[in-house]
Amino acid sequence: MTNIITTHQLTRTFGKFTAVDAITFSVKEGEIFGFLGANGAGKTTALKMLTGLLSPSSGSATVAGFDVWKQPDQVKRRIGYMSQKFSLYEDLTVRENIRLYGGIYGLKMSEIKSKMGVLLEKLQLGPEADKLVGALPLGWKQKLAFSVALLHEPKIVFLDEPTSGVDPLTRRQFWELIYETAVTGVTLMVTTHYMDEAEYCDRVSIMVDGKIQALDTPRAMKEDFKAESMDEVFRRLARG
Repeated sequence: MTNIITTHQLTRTFGKFTAVDAITFSVKEGEIFGFLGANGAGKTTALKMLTGLLSPSSGSATVAGFDVWKQPDQVKRRIGYMSQKFSLYEDLTVRENIRLYGGIYGLKMSEIKSKMGVLLEKLQLGPEADKLVGALPLGWKQKLAFSVALLHEPKIVFLDEPTSGVDPLTRRQFWELIYETAVTGVTLMVTTHYMDEAEYCDRVSIMVDGKIQALDTPRAMKEDFKAESMDEVFRRLARG
């Protein structure tokens, strides 16, 4: 498999504060890559650079073959993105959200209508299509936001703490959606501070204070640290 994301010494500073400190890693096509760390570790800042939303202070990165610094618009056209806020407008209906994002992603109206029908049927949201998103249960919002991020058939989907604040059952159901998507060849990069979710990834990196302190498969990482769980691995890294 070829690398679809590469970074080299990628750094972002805010004044004298270094949020992301010279990180270097790569992600392969079709991989579920976990980007782990506690809140404030630098995960979201790194993700914003990789999605073209924030310029690096130094270093380099390419996403889907495009330079995030020089070609951010090209990057944005080839990725999907879901934030921890679910990326939906709660004062719009389900149908209106799908139509809005379809337009943002550059789809023709005929494509939006066709994809909307498939999406509503798959999520069994047909009867709810004209309801405000704000009135939907949390699990449905989550599934809808993820599906909307896939509407334009991107090569890569970035998920920024998508399961933050949801119950364990909803989290598990969401990961089933991630697996289904990965089987189609889409690359998924997931940030999370839930260490048990690392077990679901092909490979994981763990950030501490802006630096990547470990990167490997969950099994190899636990073996290296002689740990029973990824939570134990993280605690050892966080404590230095």
